[in-house]
Amino acid sequence: MSSTKPAAEKVVATNRRARHDYHVEDTYEAGLKLTGTEVKALRDGFASLNDGYGFIDDGEAFLDIHIGEYRDGTWTNHAPKRTRKLLLHKREIVKISHAVAEGGYTLIPLRVYFSGGRAKVELAVAKGKKAYDKRHTIREQQDNRDAARAMRERSR
Repeated sequence: MSSTKPAAEKVVATNRRARHDYHVEDTYEAGLKLTGTEVKALRDGFASLNDGYGFIDDGEAFLDIHIGEYRDGTWTNHAPKRTRKLLLHKREIVKISHAVAEGGYTLIPLRVYFSGGRAKVELAVAKGKKAYDKRHTIREQQDNRDAARAMRERSR
């Protein structure tokens, strides 16, 4: 009797500024086509999504993120900042490309993680926030924190 447990996810890197800087419209999960030293570097946590972005070119999806060099790699080590191919279904690529071509939308990585031993990236089709949108979001979060604090104080 075999049980089908969901594969545990090991998060490698997250883009914490993404939800602050963008209105996230849609999210997708994609596989990453990586070399051996890139996988080892990811397992050690050498990844940064801060200035990463995705794009569609000739019907294929690509991601430009920084994966630091593997410290025990030799001459076979990878280039830290290179374009990596995303593994998505054709209908997802078409949907993303239509959204990006529509204008104002961009493809950004939210997090990189391992799921079932395979490197995955969570992508978002997002629209950039204006400065007043960012201030409004911060104000809402502060108001929610103040309200929760008041409720806790009242229930004591």
